[in-house]
Amino acid sequence: MKLNGSQILIECLKEQGVDTVFGYPGGCILNVYDELYKHKDEITHILTSHEQGASHAADGYARATGKVGVCMATSGPGATNLVTGIATAYLDSIPIVAITANVAVPILGKDSFQEIDIAGVTMPITKHNFIVKDVTKLADTIRKAFEIARTGRPGPVLVDITKDVTANSTEYVKVTPAPIKRKVDTITAEDVNTAVEMIKEAKKPFVYVGGGAILSNASAELKEFVEKIDAPVCDSLMGKGAFDGTNPRYTGMIGMHGTKTSNFGVTECDLLIAVGARFSDRVTGNTARFANNAKVLQFDVDPAEIDKNIKTNASVIGDVREILAAVNEKLPQCGHQEWMAHIEEMKNQYPMAYDKEILTGPYVMEKIYEITKGKAIITTDVGQHQMWAAQYYQYSEPRTLLTSGGLGTMGYGIGASIGAKMGRRDKTVINIAGDGCFRMNMNEIMTATRYNIPIIQVVLNNHVLGMVRQWQTLFYGKRYSATVLDDGVDFAKIAEGMGAKAYTITNKEELESALLEAIDLNVPVVMDVQIANDDKVFPMVAPGASISEAFDEHDLAKKEN
Repeated sequence: MKLNGSQILIECLKEQGVDTVFGYPGGCILNVYDELYKHKDEITHILTSHEQGASHAADGYARATGKVGVCMATSGPGATNLVTGIATAYLDSIPIVAITANVAVPILGKDSFQEIDIAGVTMPITKHNFIVKDVTKLADTIRKAFEIARTGRPGPVLVDITKDVTANSTEYVKVTPAPIKRKVDTITAEDVNTAVEMIKEAKKPFVYVGGGAILSNASAELKEFVEKIDAPVCDSLMGKGAFDGTNPRYTGMIGMHGTKTSNFGVTECDLLIAVGARFSDRVTGNTARFANNAKVLQFDVDPAEIDKNIKTNASVIGDVREILAAVNEKLPQCGHQEWMAHIEEMKNQYPMAYDKEILTGPYVMEKIYEITKGKAIITTDVGQHQMWAAQYYQYSEPRTLLTSGGLGTMGYGIGASIGAKMGRRDKTVINIAGDGCFRMNMNEIMTATRYNIPIIQVVLNNHVLGMVRQWQTLFYGKRYSATVLDDGVDFAKIAEGMGAKAYTITNKEELESALLEAIDLNVPVVMDVQIANDDKVFPMVAPGASISEAFDEHDLAKKEN
């Protein structure tokens, strides 16, 4: 049948099973929005307050559901406003398809009104991107975009469509998408056998889990793998929930704000097995001194990650779930009772601790965990609150911590929480932000109230840019340059003005009742939780130091004395 470009786009979205799109209209994309209006019973469109919010919402939807997230924007500034969200998805390997419209082909390249080469702009931060100038190529391009976004190592894809293509007509034939094929052709028997032999020889193995284990849905295989090895497990920020955080084998996060048990244990181990993890600088600290006592075995879908940051002794390339299944099949039951007992001693020696007498970020996270029984989806912005959310909420399932790890995007969380709630309506969704992050994209609270999307926004308000201030305190002689935000802004009043239920929390006693009521109300809620401006995230590894030099406030006190 003959359809115009806008109709073809919508039909292709339906082919791919898209049920929700986040976006913002404008002149060049008007034809698409007109067609969306006609299909509003099949595809829900969420009008965000800003295009950046749309890209973060698509990202949050993808992380929460495992499906491809979709966002849309018009040409020029509409398209460029998606860039931060696209880059966020790229650094964390999140499958989204960003659809933009551009000026018509005859006026491309002539500095036309709201014209921008968005394909050129986003080339370094997408898996692939396209500009469609011929309507006969549109359907296959959309299909290809979804295929690229979700296969192998996932990531964002941008499709820029000229306005005349959205109006021109051509023949359309429906195509049912082929099932996604996992990357198995690179998994060789030789590599698997080498991995098995290294594991059998190890006396002190340690498993380090990253976001790839979540993206490949490998939790069941990972659990079997860990039990067979009889090893402790740590994770990166992106890997949280891939392995049950309540399991006795779990030692906490590794790296700059990881637990001492994880950091010291990895330093002592004789075999470090990285499962879907890329050895980020925030994990390794000083790479020259990282896991020096260990052989390194890496499982990853992307060959570019092997030996990029840390030199490996062996690797297996391919889909992580398939790698683990292949290794599990050949791996005998191992026993490392002495090593596991030593790890347990370290966990007892170096527990996570904070002042329980006052209202703090860690207390808030533990109370949220207690009230939600660990079943909520937690989204975060970036900073101290993000680390507390990683340290003090126990993630027992994958896709329950959604956070910007690679790019570290302040302002990510509200949009992501909206996307997560649209994708997982059965879940309580709570965004944790600092006051600095909340200021950046707080306008997305209006998106939540417009559609009555019942997210809970918790602002850990210390009236400063907390993580930057922490560095200024520890490494910059307490020179607080441009980090003080004590300007009398009342977030509760702002939230009420945007149509949300709001609470101001100033002590521990107020917190529990407000949280219980917020969950029960099932409406958009903002909680302004006032905490001290000098609270710090510990443990910490100083920049350039080894993770074996992790320190906390007690270590600092001893050093000062």
